[in-house]
Amino acid sequence: MDRLRSLLPALVACALVAFAALSPAAAVAQTGGASPEAGDERRSERPRSRDRDAAVDDAEDVDSEKDSNSDEPASGGRPAGKARIVGGQAVPPANAPAAVKTAIAAANKIANLPYRYGGGHGKVEDTAYDCSGAISYALIKAGLLPAPLASGPFMQWGEPGPGRWITVYAHTGHAFVVIAGLRFDTGFRGRESALVGTTPGKGPRWGTARPTAGFTARHPAGL
Repeated sequence: MDRLRSLLPALVACALVAFAALSPAAAVAQTGGASPEAGDERRSERPRSRDRDAAVDDAEDVDSEKDSNSDEPASGGRPAGKARIVGGQAVPPANAPAAVKTAIAAANKIANLPYRYGGGHGKVEDTAYDCSGAISYALIKAGLLPAPLASGPFMQWGEPGPGRWITVYAHTGHAFVVIAGLRFDTGFRGRESALVGTTPGKGPRWGTARPTAGFTARHPAGL
């Protein structure tokens, strides 16, 4: 009996060691063959995966925002920048092509002259202009037209549809041109004309948009 009492502590210690050794195996069996640590690792990986997806979405949103604010000409025939009217003269956007800036400078030169039917057709440098004569002047100076055209022939000029920077709108009785978002026209004065310093009276002047129903849109190649 004394010998059994002396061995009892050793037996208890062995039993505790055996129980401790069996506990991980029991835990593995309860978790379907994976330890709790492995499950925790998988759970911690899933949020990281979602975070990566969110990061990709955020990056695409940033890229889309950059594209929408890009200085390059937008799709759909719209120019990258828009000119503005100061003192009756058009100021081109900084990113306008050279031909566009030259056309605007030429139009500014005649933007306070009177209207005369046939003006600008007998000679390019004239003292008064009609609608197609004024358009022709700006396009000739920009190297986009060899000689003056009447409004009817402008319906077949250049390429079909609106351009990115220059669009001529024409029918058999009238024509006007939109350059970098501003209209150069001999009629249809807008309410803002006096506010931007437009010279009163008929003749070539800068203005904003007007209705284009019934007009044929044409543009120079590449612009």
